[in-house]
Amino acid sequence: MKLFAGNYIDGQWLPSASDEHIEVADPNTGLACSRVTSGHENDALKAIEAASAAFPAWSKTPLQERIAAIQRLAGHLGDMADDLAHCIAGEVGTPLKIARIVQTLAPIQNCSNFIEIAGTFPWQRKIKHSMVLREPVGVVACITPWNFPLHQIVLKIVPALLCGNTVVLKPSELTPGTTRLFGEALHKSGLPPGVLNIVNGLGQNVGMPLAQSRAVHMVSFTGSTRTGQAIMQAASATIKKISLELGGKSPSVILPGADLQRAVKATLGGCMLNNGQTCNALTRMLVPANRLDETEALLKAEFHKLAVGSSLDAAHRVGPLISAAQQQRVRDLVQSGLDQGASILAKNDAIPHDGFFVAPMALSVQPDNVLAREEVFGPVLSVIAYQSVQEAIMLANDTEYGLAAAVWGEREEALDAARLIRAGQVDINGAPFNPFAPFGGYGQSGIGREGGEVGFEEFLEYKAIQLPLDAAE
Repeated sequence: MKLFAGNYIDGQWLPSASDEHIEVADPNTGLACSRVTSGHENDALKAIEAASAAFPAWSKTPLQERIAAIQRLAGHLGDMADDLAHCIAGEVGTPLKIARIVQTLAPIQNCSNFIEIAGTFPWQRKIKHSMVLREPVGVVACITPWNFPLHQIVLKIVPALLCGNTVVLKPSELTPGTTRLFGEALHKSGLPPGVLNIVNGLGQNVGMPLAQSRAVHMVSFTGSTRTGQAIMQAASATIKKISLELGGKSPSVILPGADLQRAVKATLGGCMLNNGQTCNALTRMLVPANRLDETEALLKAEFHKLAVGSSLDAAHRVGPLISAAQQQRVRDLVQSGLDQGASILAKNDAIPHDGFFVAPMALSVQPDNVLAREEVFGPVLSVIAYQSVQEAIMLANDTEYGLAAAVWGEREEALDAARLIRAGQVDINGAPFNPFAPFGGYGQSGIGREGGEVGFEEFLEYKAIQLPLDAAE
């Protein structure tokens, strides 16, 4: 069993103030495979002190030097890309092909994307007789989830560092191998001590002290809405800046004139990505009632093609869920949905007996069914029939979330529908993901945005310097 001990604080790996460890299981087998340090509040406080001490010098470091540090980090991550992909596939259950492309190469590319943004960013501008500056927030706590461990780390720490902030990172305790590989790349990159610190552990022991600390000026969190609410409450005592990327229940609206086969296939792919463990997964398929039978036939054909099995086998499209707790949660939600009247339209029962697998399925549900309301975070698609486009839009917006959506149909009609859907991102007819566009949601999907220039700006404050009128002319 692998042991991932210690925390990366002030430029070195240090033992934790706690002797406790967290045991992590292999999702493909269900067997314990590693242990990671269960950090203590004192570890978090020590990391905050290191970040605070490093901030004055790092915030004044020339931009080109900060860019060079991120280039070195990206280079080292690139050198270990294959190890990262295999590690993420083994820890999260992401099928290996997706682990390579989405979980590893995409975040490495995002380093370059943020460097490009930093190089052209308007760090200061004149507004009448004021000089408006953009300055770093200060010490930033970044709390990242297990489902996209490297991707979310990069989305937060790279723009934060480029903006001149120092960072304390609390990664997920369920992906310790990925965290250690990232830590190795970080150490090799030669960042000054204290600029980026990593503290492992549970939320109540590490995440909450970070959110509550007066010495932390911003919290950037990605995870469940419930945990986001707790962090927001904890951070409110010190009125610090906060960015939350939370849950979703994203609709895929298939308009009457859409290419149904294409829409069904793509929606299923958007639902099953990362085994359904994706915040913006397309988990609600809205279809015209008079095409429900045709949709069912298409779904059965697509589910028949799904290859389910070990995430380390590149031939598989769907792997296991990350933990036994997540597996049981998904099964319980499905059973609740069935008890409330849902019916299975298509299902793939050809899954391994060992490990944390759940049979991928699509169910016909009513809008008030638990499967249409709650974020399942598993390979489960809810299909909802509608009578009119107006009803489809109403159903799409009938949720506490508003992270993402998709619309299928004639271009102008689809664009009209997209404008009416209350979601942070809406894809039309399978348009590809744009890493330069802002990502985030309405309602209980969070506060703030990640990615692109808008995500970059989250880690900056405004300062307006009023100049005397004669000096401003």
